[in-house]
Amino acid sequence: MNPEKLQQLLESEVDFDIKSAFVKAWEIFKSQALLHVSFMFLVLTVQASFVLYLKEYVLLYSLLIAPPLYSGFYLVANKISLGLPVSYSDYFGGFQYFWLTFTIWLIAQVLIVLGVFALVAPGVYLAVGYFFSVLMGMFGGFDFWTSMELSRKLVTRNWWKFFVLVLILIAMNLATLITFGMALVITLPMTFFVNYVVFEELTREVFASEPSGPATTHESES
Repeated sequence: MNPEKLQQLLESEVDFDIKSAFVKAWEIFKSQALLHVSFMFLVLTVQASFVLYLKEYVLLYSLLIAPPLYSGFYLVANKISLGLPVSYSDYFGGFQYFWLTFTIWLIAQVLIVLGVFALVAPGVYLAVGYFFSVLMGMFGGFDFWTSMELSRKLVTRNWWKFFVLVLILIAMNLATLITFGMALVITLPMTFFVNYVVFEELTREVFASEPSGPATTHESES
């Protein structure tokens, strides 16, 4: 990680092409479509099992299992971007970042809810601002709070464009309702791949290409 490049990034105007991000994300999806779909089907099956048969444990699933499961898509996208072979076990790599994904999800949701209850706008601002939180932690080696703050500061450099991107991703997934949710096995992985593609484009000169491993120490911001 290059601290000087990171500081420059946080102080400069950032921009990205939404259409290009979707095109690149689609290429990532197509490259291992069967693996992506099968893993997403597994995740949705586990999720549905909790909702239907283990309702009293749904919150625990959302806190402890879902974040690392979904974060696996970032690791797979990274390997595909680097031209490395992908195996089914790579999707479970998010559990190496269990503490990171758990704390980010929990603290971010609490702050977003508090922001919504306060004046609505602060909650919306944070919901968009934390767009890169998990990626910051995975690829920068930061702890949960530093990851969240770096994400917020980066997104704030062009918040409205990120807001539009988030709306597009939400609309894309909501549109799957017309297929009774079946298309979620495509649109949910695409959501994470778009997120990864934009992050990679903006931070290419800041972070190493490969994940830095679970953060165990706090790295101060410049």
